[in-house]
Amino acid sequence: MADVEFFWDPVCPWAWITSRWVTEVAAQRRLDVDWRFISLRMVNDAKYADGTLPERSRLGHEMGLRLLRVAAAVRDGSGQDRLADLYTAFGTRIHVDGRREEMLDGSGVPGALDELGLPTDLAGAADDERWDDAIRVDTDTAIERAGKELGTPILTFDPPDGPSFFGPVINRVPRADEAVALWDCISTAARFPGFSELKRSVRGKPQTS
Repeated sequence: MADVEFFWDPVCPWAWITSRWVTEVAAQRRLDVDWRFISLRMVNDAKYADGTLPERSRLGHEMGLRLLRVAAAVRDGSGQDRLADLYTAFGTRIHVDGRREEMLDGSGVPGALDELGLPTDLAGAADDERWDDAIRVDTDTAIERAGKELGTPILTFDPPDGPSFFGPVINRVPRADEAVALWDCISTAARFPGFSELKRSVRGKPQTS
């Protein structure tokens, strides 16, 4: 059983920063992380229905869903343990290397798969809606646990019955001792039965590398 379930959409820079922090902690604490899906496209179904989302958000959400379809195909064929590396490959291209456009049009997906020794033909899953059911199951699970009107990431501590929260939203990746210190604070707060929310509206620019 995993210590933490991390629900991610590859397009979200805030989820990416938080994921790098969790990865940093896992390397020091031997934290077992289960990487699961949450689709911002699906989370925002109602806004798509009423046409209130701006074009940039729509394009980003669609890219995230297409990449999650590829991830679902990888999970189905090669196992859950390949998702951490796949998220790293996708996220590095989008958020660090400035190769967002090739992930948006799909041209960069075969290279990401090949880099990990995965079949490059899985890139075709991006256009295969049959993977949406698996993505929606994970997305619905995250929302059921943490509540509606939330984004990414969502973390579950001591899954499946432990507490789940949106975030934390951080604008840079803590490293070494700082990463572990923050983890101890967040996990302690999360496990307090009365804890619900700690939030402010001011955010620094995301530092994704």
